[in-house]
Amino acid sequence: MDLTSRRSSPLAQRVDPGEVGMDAARLARIDRHFARYVDDGRLAGLLTVITRRGKVVHVGAQGRCDVEADLPVEVDTLWRIYSMTKPVTSVAAMMLVEQGLLELNDPIDRWLPEFANPRVYAGGSALQPATVPAAGPIRVWHLLTHTAGLTYGFHHAHPVDAIYRRHGFEFNSGPGLDLAAACEVWAGLPLIAEPGTEWVYSVATDVLGRLVEVVSGQPLDAYLVEHVLGPLGMTDTTFWVNDERAGRLAALYSPHPETGRVARNPLGEAKRRPPVLLSGGGGLVSTAGDYHRFTQLLLRGGELDGVRLLGPRTVAYMTRNHLPGGVDLATFGRPVFAETPLIGVGFGLGFSVTLDPAATKVVGNVGEFAWGGAASTAFWVDPKEELTAMVFTQLMPSSTHPIRSQLRTLVHQALVD
Repeated sequence: MDLTSRRSSPLAQRVDPGEVGMDAARLARIDRHFARYVDDGRLAGLLTVITRRGKVVHVGAQGRCDVEADLPVEVDTLWRIYSMTKPVTSVAAMMLVEQGLLELNDPIDRWLPEFANPRVYAGGSALQPATVPAAGPIRVWHLLTHTAGLTYGFHHAHPVDAIYRRHGFEFNSGPGLDLAAACEVWAGLPLIAEPGTEWVYSVATDVLGRLVEVVSGQPLDAYLVEHVLGPLGMTDTTFWVNDERAGRLAALYSPHPETGRVARNPLGEAKRRPPVLLSGGGGLVSTAGDYHRFTQLLLRGGELDGVRLLGPRTVAYMTRNHLPGGVDLATFGRPVFAETPLIGVGFGLGFSVTLDPAATKVVGNVGEFAWGGAASTAFWVDPKEELTAMVFTQLMPSSTHPIRSQLRTLVHQALVD
């Protein structure tokens, strides 16, 4: 599909891939490959964007953003990016660190007193857990690295996960609570592990969003618009979609249990109204054009079009492995769901970081940093190759198909310089 007619998109200006060391015929394999997913009904639609050295070399679209309404995927389609919100919130928090308003070693109870006395699960059931006082406080860096001892209810792997579900936290934002009230609840639940001792994918970035609110004195949505989204020109990135933009919002789908073909998921309707809880961990809707600007900011070390949000050394620091001992997630993490492979991959301050491509068994480079979302969206930035890649789709859960690993292979095989 030719998407160059979208006049306002930053993706409209593309270069010949050969100018930046990529093969156009090999890039075309991306569209041919993923068209199969759409043709056989495993995906409703898909949009991929590849850049090299700051130049857009590939924009490919297949299928429908809304099957029932017969609406095609367009360059300005609005996608539920879920956990791709996490890197945005992490950048927002690190901007406060750069201003001296936060330090990574600060205990978070300095601003969120509800977390002053954390207790750690020590045995028992979800209904009658035994707990002990935590050996130390939850610190800011624990939130940024998912090592705070928090969890997600949807893991279904531990009694503490079940405790989260019992309090109304699974895939939704909880029982009608705002972010402040949700943090009060989470602070009262047992930690799954001592802070700083295990990587567990969790609500930590939501708590980080609350920390941003308290330190900045602004609601999270207002802070992001004023300090991150607005300065970058990401005007289509919001926590909900109003009537004016509703026709551009991709529907949400899940695989039918019998056929494997996409079936509409009612969770998608939640983005049609203002949220009670502003989720810094998974609440944003965005476009490929908007998130492209965010990835370019990261690739360029915190600056884009004369706007600098972070210093280059801060971005480099965020995108190195921060797991103690330099180990990978398989070594330091609990074997639960994550938006990244665990073997050969570490974790920085808001991003996964490739440590050993040979161990991942997917072509790539040391130092690539990335993340994805629950509806199978994903991005990565490869500083060595000066490369960014994004995929947007609308299928939950994100583990249904190997879209991300296949895209990595298809992108890297097109590098020919």
